[in-house]
Amino acid sequence: MEALKQGADALFILLGGIMVLAMHAGFAFLELGTVRRKNQVNALVKILVDFSVSTVVYFMVGYTVAYGTSFFVGAEVLAAKNGYDLVKFFFLLTFAAAIPAIISGGIAERARFWPQLIATAVIVGFIYPFFEGIAWNQHFGVQAWIKGLTGAEFHDFAGSVVVHAVGGWIALPAVILLGARSNRYRKDGAISAHPPSSIPFLALGAWILTVGWFGFNVMSAQTLDKISGLVAVNSLMAMVGGTLAALVVGKNDPGFVHNGPLAGLVAVCAGSDLMHPLGALVVGAAAGTVFVVMFTLTQNRWKIDDVLGVWPLHGLCGTLGGVAAGIFGSTAFGGLGGVSLGAQLIGTALGVVWALVGGTVVYGLLKATMGLRLSQEEEYDGADLSIHRISASPESEANW
Repeated sequence: MEALKQGADALFILLGGIMVLAMHAGFAFLELGTVRRKNQVNALVKILVDFSVSTVVYFMVGYTVAYGTSFFVGAEVLAAKNGYDLVKFFFLLTFAAAIPAIISGGIAERARFWPQLIATAVIVGFIYPFFEGIAWNQHFGVQAWIKGLTGAEFHDFAGSVVVHAVGGWIALPAVILLGARSNRYRKDGAISAHPPSSIPFLALGAWILTVGWFGFNVMSAQTLDKISGLVAVNSLMAMVGGTLAALVVGKNDPGFVHNGPLAGLVAVCAGSDLMHPLGALVVGAAAGTVFVVMFTLTQNRWKIDDVLGVWPLHGLCGTLGGVAAGIFGSTAFGGLGGVSLGAQLIGTALGVVWALVGGTVVYGLLKATMGLRLSQEEEYDGADLSIHRISASPESEANW
């Protein structure tokens, strides 16, 4: 019976890992559909290569930083319990690799290729797993300290803060240090519009992410006996809440409509195992609204050229989700309880500050030593031709 349970748990978390792996195709197509056509190939290559670098670094270093487990042992040890520890690594790797995939969308169209791979290695090898270990593996007694202060530990079931807020807040200094795309903000005060190159590809990316997210959230239980249909339905409700809010606030804009479900899903991760479905609907709608309003502000008023809006989507909606778990996860709002708003505020703030500092140091050092940005001529030609020597649709170049 024990062998059957071990096999079932290994299969359960493996399927979760595969679903989140599929989300990386969603990141790729969301970016491909949003950037201009001369940068589409670069979007596809970046996501795949970033994932590959993340895998090697997280296997060698990052997983050990977060969980103290090393894979430098014999295969007979790794194969114990049907290889559960290995597939758990695979599942958590797909979370870690989401960080560079998030950042990729913010720095699109003008970032150099190799410096970003170095950033990926440092972020996935140390910056992300350092906070992951604090939130999910009791490192440094931080959770015990938070519980002593507030009566509850910081709760982040599926990574609103650990993954999304951290990714989004690392991306913010990267975007600012990189600077806006050429001619995006003109000297006369006008803003050059760069509409999405392909709404169908953007929508495909959003749908792949949305479907995979049910693996991201539900399989965060990590063993079959802890699976909860509440997580699935809360994810669903947050997704539709985000979509409908983005539809209304974004005035039918298809880019906003397809990012709306992602905003809702980002925000519900932390408390998806605790909230009432109606609470999840409210949290999703709040996130969809935050994304549209803050994306517009960053682009138009603050002139921060965050191409896919990864800081509003992941940074701010992830932060919202961390705090919302302390409100809508409480019994007063129909949740299961066991959370504290104070704990959520402290844990979320720690994640945001760590990500901001980490992002500033990594991208600041890279800018000072190697440079982050393509030359003006390379940016004008596009990352596809400048970096990869081929365009997405060579046969139609004459029609650009």
